[in-house]
Amino acid sequence: MDKYWIALSSIEQIDSAFIQRLYNYFGDIETAYKASLSDLSQIDGLSVKKAEKFVEKRKNIDLNKTLDEVLKREIKYYTFDNQNYPQMLREISNPPSVLYYKGHPDICNFNRTLAIVGSRKASFNAKEAVEKILSELEGTDICIVSGLASGIDTSAHTSALKHNLKTIGVIASGFDYTYPASNKQLYEQIENNGGLVVSEYYPTFEPLKFRFPQRNRIVSGLSYGTLVAEASLRSGALITANLTLEQGRELMCIPGLISNPNTEGIYKLLKNGASLITCANDILEALNWEIKIPEQSKIYITDLNDNELKIYNALEIEEKGFDELSSITKINTNDLLINLTTLELKGIIKQVTGDRYKRV
Repeated sequence: MDKYWIALSSIEQIDSAFIQRLYNYFGDIETAYKASLSDLSQIDGLSVKKAEKFVEKRKNIDLNKTLDEVLKREIKYYTFDNQNYPQMLREISNPPSVLYYKGHPDICNFNRTLAIVGSRKASFNAKEAVEKILSELEGTDICIVSGLASGIDTSAHTSALKHNLKTIGVIASGFDYTYPASNKQLYEQIENNGGLVVSEYYPTFEPLKFRFPQRNRIVSGLSYGTLVAEASLRSGALITANLTLEQGRELMCIPGLISNPNTEGIYKLLKNGASLITCANDILEALNWEIKIPEQSKIYITDLNDNELKIYNALEIEEKGFDELSSITKINTNDLLINLTTLELKGIIKQVTGDRYKRV
């Protein structure tokens, strides 16, 4: 039966909603695929133009060859009627008819899925906030879902991998394409041992503009909740946020600088009832997840010498440059350089833009 699902998904002129309508009406994918135009006209609400286009395109499909094209690329898949098809995705109003994938589904916990989305032109603060929150979830079985785009998506996937979390990347094209090209290595990392890369699109389908908002319903659909890290009033992240609510899932937001245009969407969502997230425990509370976060190695203030403690206290509120630290702490230049290096090696502070430092 798989070849009928694959063949249907290979027709660019129809979509998952069309395929689902056929499947629900006939109750069998082979019967649905072979239906005549007369049979299709009996389906209430089915587009006549799409039905005609389907019948026309079907004439040129070699069922076995279409399936072989997927298999020879070493792409695996779940059809909608497969028992291993993700249950959370099955419950949305327009689930993909086929979910193509590369990677290892067995290492992903589909009962602990969290979507993270945000601006492609993400600020440093937003990326850092994502990194901070995922570092607090290190070693848990929470699986991070995002769209493998630039900006926050890339930050979410890379931070997940860095902190030993599995991750699922949902792409807006077939597997013949890597978009953006700069994420090729990230694709490979996820596919090899970090989780899954998935798509509803047949391998030859290009990453066309309209496919990105379609992809977003899968990002939120796979997840128990969506965390928005940054979003302007007109953004794909806001589309995903609305889809999250439509799907009855939990919506959460990370607050940002009010002077940043990419936080306008965030504060709109927060005013409308989204949960405010500043740490990992906020996510666990919002989703009602009881997860024991593994103990992280800690450096206590008592382990710091006098000069290190002065630097640590000087960085309590915000990042500071070398000259500022020198003025505040009154430590001579050589000793300040030595102590800054020591604190970095201990993982207590880190150097950011230029010669500026901040607490980790």
